[in-house]
Amino acid sequence: MALAFAIGSTCFVVGPFPGYVNLVGESADAATFFVGSLFFTTGGALQTWSTFARRHEPGEGKGALWSAAVQSAGTLFFNASTFRALDTALSNPHYNRLVWRPDALGSVCFLISGALAYWAVPRHGWQPAVNLLGCVLFGFSAIAGYVVPSSGSMLDLAAANWNTCLGAACFLACALATLASRREEQPA
Repeated sequence: MALAFAIGSTCFVVGPFPGYVNLVGESADAATFFVGSLFFTTGGALQTWSTFARRHEPGEGKGALWSAAVQSAGTLFFNASTFRALDTALSNPHYNRLVWRPDALGSVCFLISGALAYWAVPRHGWQPAVNLLGCVLFGFSAIAGYVVPSSGSMLDLAAANWNTCLGAACFLACALATLASRREEQPA
């Protein structure tokens, strides 16, 4: 699960990074987002499955399950939007304004999921707060991403890209911390 989130996050850190689209082209950039969304969905499905198995345990139980389920729904919205961007990039060789526009419904699901996780899993230190920050940043990127087509502002494009990149960096930090903690828990 954490590895899937780490790979997906890495794709969303790299995809909007300045210069990446110029280096690899619009189609490869769109593919980066789509592949990342598939890894997010895989991580979300695994997280939902594992929290479902623990739903009756005291502590995080049902709150973690609801958080994981809402997050999984959000990843499906991102699958659809990243697939549309990939399809557009592949079919239109002059498509270079905004390769992927953050999905509003997916971002709302991430915000709800992040808030649920923050209140359901307080004993896990900094990770729920950083995860919630990532969700907020993805929300900002969705707002900026919807302004870009109507205004054409490079500032809005930069806001969408940087907030996506920073939000994904928050998710990556949480995934890497989870991977490190799992490695420490395993006997040598």
